Amino acid sequence: MSKTIDFRLIRQLWMFLAVAEEQHFGRAAQRLNMSQPPLTEQIKVLEQSLGMQLFERSRRGTQLSAAGAAILPAVRQFAGQVEQLERVVREVSSGQTGVLHVGAITSAMLDAVPPLLDHMRRMHPNVTVFVREIDSVDAVPGLEAGELDLAFARIDGEVGNGISAIPMTEDRLAVALPKDHALAAQSRVRLKSLSTEQLVMSSRQVSPVYFDMLTGVCRAHGFAPRILHEVRSVTSQIAYVSCGQGVALVPSSVRKLAPENVVVRPLHEKIMVVTAAAAWNANRHHPLVDEAIAWVRSSKLQ
Repeated sequence: MSKTIDFRLIRQLWMFLAVAEEQHFGRAAQRLNMSQPPLTEQIKVLEQSLGMQLFERSRRGTQLSAAGAAILPAVRQFAGQVEQLERVVREVSSGQTGVLHVGAITSAMLDAVPPLLDHMRRMHPNVTVFVREIDSVDAVPGLEAGELDLAFARIDGEVGNGISAIPMTEDRLAVALPKDHALAAQSRVRLKSLSTEQLVMSSRQVSPVYFDMLTGVCRAHGFAPRILHEVRSVTSQIAYVSCGQGVALVPSSVRKLAPENVVVRPLHEKIMVVTAAAAWNANRHHPLVDEAIAWVRSSKLQ
């Protein structure tokens, strides 16, 4: 038996999110354009419906309870999906029926993805493009589930399960060093000279293929990397190096992101890494994806 949508619960979840983010009922009420007493009452109703206390109230303000903190990520994801649905409905109502869902790692959003999206918008001005940041490990599951039409991530080699991928950008491996590091004086750094250094690496949980490739390269040159930190992005690697927390193997192009106290030196060995690949689900036909991949194949970025 089908059930009607509980719009009251949806509204209460929006209220919960506002209070959780503002950490104050008064500010949350202003944000929601309502008075505080009804907001307080609706949160109490929500807590009764869920059978849990969502907030700890004290003189210091309003803090999430353990239960509230546990459900917050799911509520945020739900709110994002509702906003996306509202936007799609508006676009469809105005005649913009084409939608492209794109997921991309942060570095790809800075270089590889914008030219493609510019092309798609020029060719299809009525198409709605949704872009969201992902980790490389999220690309294949997102494509398989149909949550993404296109993904731009560190993917190399055969993927399988109907997922196809082609390299989009490639770069030479380099090392990011604190400016006062002894190796910073060299124009090129031998990889083996990093054998005793503490490294800041992209996490294997975020990008397993990239992580395995880098650790494999190190072992091929006679040492196992001494990993001090595992982080989520190249930008984070540079930030840790800037704080004196080790050195990092990075694509050469990230020198443009480096602050004054960080230098990026090419390795003596020429080691090329795929910094972004375009991936799609070949089992799902999507004309816009076909056109996007055709552009990638013909572009100079490949």
